Amino acid sequence: SLVFAVLIVEDLFAVVMMVLLSSIAINKSLEGGEMLLSISKLVFFLVIWFLVGVYVLPTLLNRSRRFLNNETLLVVSMGLCLSMAVFSVLCGFSMALGAFVMGSILAGTSYAERIEHVILPVKDLFGAVFFISVGMMVQPEVIAQYWLPILILSGAVILGMITFGTFGMLITGQSLKVAIESGFSLTQIGEFAFIIASLGMSLGVLNPEIYPIVVAVSVITTFTTPY
Repeated sequence: SLVFAVLIVEDLFAVVMMVLLSSIAINKSLEGGEMLLSISKLVFFLVIWFLVGVYVLPTLLNRSRRFLNNETLLVVSMGLCLSMAVFSVLCGFSMALGAFVMGSILAGTSYAERIEHVILPVKDLFGAVFFISVGMMVQPEVIAQYWLPILILSGAVILGMITFGTFGMLITGQSLKVAIESGFSLTQIGEFAFIIASLGMSLGVLNPEIYPIVVAVSVITTFTTPY
């Protein structure tokens, strides 16, 4: 639960960081107004998340109880997930944040176990598509060409996350065992690394060669994390 909490906050900070990096790259300076607007939109998005999750959605689901067989529940759940993903993009955030928000809302309803059961085959299908697509972005010739920076960056991510993750948990009062386990569980970079690298390329501040290196580092650190 601690690691999941850290990952959620990381995603929220990544959204703000993308605005900062974009402003610096375009204007060669930091625009306070744009930063404030981004934070305001994020607060608005989280308020909507809270209101919908606590009041609106549970009420609607309970009133529609007699219509919600497994097929209908599957369609409704997928529709809500995709709708929140679109709403998240319209607010200037990532699809991943919107999908996560709706998942957390549905997990707080009385239908959570039924939804988890009916959604499992869809999750397995999209999970396979995701990992295959990530694997297709890994170019072996790029790894062979840039093996040294990939190894250095992978080592920096692993050692850095272990060190700072463990230290951060200790500061918050966790036991040494929990802190070390949490630090070792954070030794990877996720999909936001792809998003930030793509942003850097679109703004012309990163070379195109950087993107496959970032993908390679992400895949390597993801594979090493369980071990």
